Amino acid sequence: MVTFAKSRLGFCEEVLRVKVRIFGLLSALALVLLGAVPASAASGDSVPFGFSPLLNANDAHDFVGYPEKVAQLLDIKDVNATCPGEATGGFLSLTGTDNVCRPYRASFPLHVEYQGSQMSFALRYLTGHRNTKLITLTLGANDFFRFQKDCAAGANVGTCPLGLGGVFATMRANLTSILSQIRAAGYDGLIVAVTYYSLSYSDPASVGGALALNGQMIAAAAANGALVASGFNAWQATALAAGGNSCAAGLLIALPTGGCDVHPTPLGRNLLAGEVISTIAASCPAHDAVTCLNRG
Repeated sequence: MVTFAKSRLGFCEEVLRVKVRIFGLLSALALVLLGAVPASAASGDSVPFGFSPLLNANDAHDFVGYPEKVAQLLDIKDVNATCPGEATGGFLSLTGTDNVCRPYRASFPLHVEYQGSQMSFALRYLTGHRNTKLITLTLGANDFFRFQKDCAAGANVGTCPLGLGGVFATMRANLTSILSQIRAAGYDGLIVAVTYYSLSYSDPASVGGALALNGQMIAAAAANGALVASGFNAWQATALAAGGNSCAAGLLIALPTGGCDVHPTPLGRNLLAGEVISTIAASCPAHDAVTCLNRG
């Protein structure tokens, strides 16, 4: 059982214990809805949330994720309802498999306050904001982190009996359900699935883990007419210039105790935002993100 201390440091230390190098980041999920209207919405997790263990978790305004940068570049409004630690099951239902999102919500403010699941929030938002132009989604890593924690507690605990293959299959099914529900709500605009980066592009295990995780998102996106912005590709060249190490490349937040956290620095965040913009620009003949967004 996870115990959440009242202090930001205690919480961040607990979160850091569930990180794994194989995937290179915590950010389990992020759905961000962006619209060219005064009110628009977003749901998601630590990478799009902009989480940093160095900032005050009691002030959500301190956290800036890639969705905010995308909105600035496209000159549109966004409402970011992301939640650090969300898993795909927890996104769909408050009784679904969760990593640390629900305890985080109980302890700290989000960018947007809402009751119920992120899925229900997204559907309500889309129903009330038909002019929404873009949805971005990053989700899935916390399914693995939950699996890792469950198996550490016992072979028959939680999601451990599913095995890694079963966890990936469930992840893919949940991602497909999320995107299909968005489409079923009548949204026919752009959806951009933003995949994960790697902590180390010179480590085959880290690269393989990130690509396996991303494969579930890519499959769900293909089934629902969504674009894919590769977070993996967005960081690759910069990391390889530093020997493949995303920490040494300045893409990951440096910790006072040494080494790096798994969340992006402003540089890493901006590269993710740039990949989203480039993906949108490539989606229509004009090759201009704003024009393509309006067409989409």
